[in-house]
Amino acid sequence: MPDEIFELFPVLRDMLSRRGGDLSGGQQQQLAIARALVTRPRLLVLDEPTEGIQPSIIKDIERVIRLLVSRGNLAILLVEQYFDFARRLANSYAVLDRGEVVAAGRGDEMVEADVRRHLTV
Repeated sequence: MPDEIFELFPVLRDMLSRRGGDLSGGQQQQLAIARALVTRPRLLVLDEPTEGIQPSIIKDIERVIRLLVSRGNLAILLVEQYFDFARRLANSYAVLDRGEVVAAGRGDEMVEADVRRHLTV
């Protein structure tokens, strides 16, 4: 793995001798993102990266996403139900309901009540 990956996710260096399946959920999520980044994609699709992850790891993932975006050479499509996480990171957003865009706009204009109205379990 390139050193850059360990700079983004320092915990992975400590886990080099462990198998991926033996890592915690948060470590597995970091490993999945790291594996994708090794290919130097122009688009990174993150499907609910906070699902089942402890808050400290969510902050680490948010930090990495912010850093990657700041570099300007990678687009990130974030699919996320954790509203606060999505709002903090979104440049723009779209809410889909059965494949139809029902709300969209700039990330800083995202209104929680409008978004939550479309979320169901």
